[in-house]
Amino acid sequence: MQIELDENDDLLPEYDLDYSKSKSNYFAKRYTQMVRQVGLAPDVADEFPTEESVNDALREYLRLTGKASPDSRAG
Repeated sequence: MQIELDENDDLLPEYDLDYSKSKSNYFAKRYTQMVRQVGLAPDVADEFPTEESVNDALREYLRLTGKASPDSRAG
């Protein structure tokens, strides 16, 4: 039996995936418990373009205010 290829289909027949056997992501729930996402106002985001820069600024703020916990990471 000859398989006819659809020129508009970029997925080759040998990659016909069967999603009925797929499983949910085992690590997704644990990951969302480890990571907290917050939104930044556009003016703040302009000043802190990376996740690292935000974390560094917040750690410095906590250090200056004396609110840093002894086990907080130092970057």
